Order: sequence, then C-alpha cells, then structure tokens
Amino acid sequence: MNNKVDDLIIIGSGPAGLTAGIYAGRANLQPIIIDGPTPGGQLISTSYVENWPGEIRILGPDLMKRMRDHAQHYGCTFIDGALTSIDLSQQPFKLTLNQEQIMQARAVIIASGARPKRLGVVGEDHYWGKGVSTCAVCDGAFYKNRRVIVVGGGDTAMEDASFMTRFTDDITIIHILEKLTASQAMQQRVLDNPKIKIIYTSSVTEIRGNKEHVTEIVVTDTQNKQTKTLPADAVFIAIGLDPNTKPFENQLELLKNGYIKVINGTHTSVPGVFVAGDVADFHYRQAITAAGSGCMAALDVERYLAGLH
Repeated sequence: MNNKVDDLIIIGSGPAGLTAGIYAGRANLQPIIIDGPTPGGQLISTSYVENWPGEIRILGPDLMKRMRDHAQHYGCTFIDGALTSIDLSQQPFKLTLNQEQIMQARAVIIASGARPKRLGVVGEDHYWGKGVSTCAVCDGAFYKNRRVIVVGGGDTAMEDASFMTRFTDDITIIHILEKLTASQAMQQRVLDNPKIKIIYTSSVTEIRGNKEHVTEIVVTDTQNKQTKTLPADAVFIAIGLDPNTKPFENQLELLKNGYIKVINGTHTSVPGVFVAGDVADFHYRQAITAAGSGCMAALDVERYLAGLH
C-alpha cells in the first residue's frame, strides 16, 4: 500500500465528479479523480445535449471532454480504474481500486452515479443513442411529430410520456403488468391524454432499425406470447436506475431504495465523506443538477479539511 495520504479523492468522473474536481482543484486541494467503469458517466452515451447552459447544442461526449480538460487544467489527477472496496471505519480512509491498488484520503466525494436499467433485448445496444434512450427530457425534442415508444409503468414512464406530448401526438407506453404502478395523479394525467396509448401485459423483445436509427420494435404479449411489430422512431426506456452504491453497503447509511442518504447538503453518515450527483439524487437526475451538487460537495470538503488543520 502507498503510504501517501491525499486530501481528497473523488469517485466518479461524470458531471458531478468533474465539477467537484474543478472547484477542489481551484482550492489547491490537488484532487484525485477515479474514472470509474464509465469515464464521463451517462453523458458519454448521450447524443446531443441541448439544456446545458451556454451550449445551445453539444454532443454529450464533447461536453464531458471539455469538463475533463477543465478539471485537468486546475490540477486534477485522473486514475484509470474502478473502486472495488472502501474502508470508511477510520481516518485516513482506504480505497481499493481494481482489487489491488490501495489509496488513502482524508476526504472522499462519492460521485459514482447510477446506471439506467436496460431491457437486455436484441438491437438495444446497437441503437443506443440512435433512437434508444433513457432520458426523454434530454432527447425528446429530437422527435417532433415522430412515433415514440415509452417502456415502463412507473412515475418516470408517466413523466416521460407526458413530456413527449409537447412534441408528438403518437406516443405508446409498453407496460409489462396489467395496470400501471405510477402514483394515481401521474396515471390519471396519462390516461386522460388522447395522445398516449397504453399496451399492457407486454414487453419489448427486439429493437430493429436501418442500421443508422430505430425504425420498429417487436412487442410480445406476456400472457399469450403472441408478437407484433410496431413502427417507432424513438424508444425511451423508463424502468428505473440502479445507484452505483455496492462498495458503500455496510459503510454508509443508505436509503431503502439503495441511494446514499444525504445529510445537511452533501454530507453523509460518515464525517469526511461527501456525496454528489445521481448516486444520491433519484428525483431530478439531470447533468446540471449533478454538476451543482458537485460544486456543493467540493465547498463542503474545503470547509471540512480546513477544520482538520
């Protein structure tokens, strides 16, 4: 184990982690950023971003490269790898990367994000970012007057379907159960909207296209196993997210849904451990809110470290 103790290690390199790095770097904390399994986070697999302030339209990977360059400019050091375990029981905290490299830090910002649940069907990977998305708010405006499929029956699916009515009159919800699972108010908003159709007890079993973009989906009835093909220009998957919190189980207090419990801004149940972005936020889940919480976490770390000296 390296005996060096860093002031701050940031876990994750999405908008939350990179913004935290920029602020911490400008504060001369010389932060270490652990890239994680998906450097750049969810925006790396997003096409165009049109709701980032100051950028009318920018590719997700380009935005993340700019943020990464910005963080490097202010002294952030990036470590390629993923966190496999962490010991938060005593100072300094010990972090194990790739099951072998051990690092130590006086403060940690967890910005490990969340990963969208996927369907796991043929065509999903190929057409990811080419009509398949998990963020209607991010990508919905690209599908004006197009045929839109929303997969799911919870609040997120209802929100996505309702949001898409701003752009198109052709929206179909595919839900695996006999009735929706969303809150009553959210259900009613969808049920009362003539632009939205619902197909129950069904699942999307294949996504097809012309190699460049989605053109249709295969839907299978879960009861009689009959299949049918529906034309589609966009498929928004809204079956939930899984927060990347496995290394923190039994280390930090988590909520019942698996997200990290936030205490007083960005603090967690362990002093010196802070949290930012989608690993704690299951409500907004936007790049800009993740970045904002990254800023907050870095400021909280700065105050915390100042109190140690």
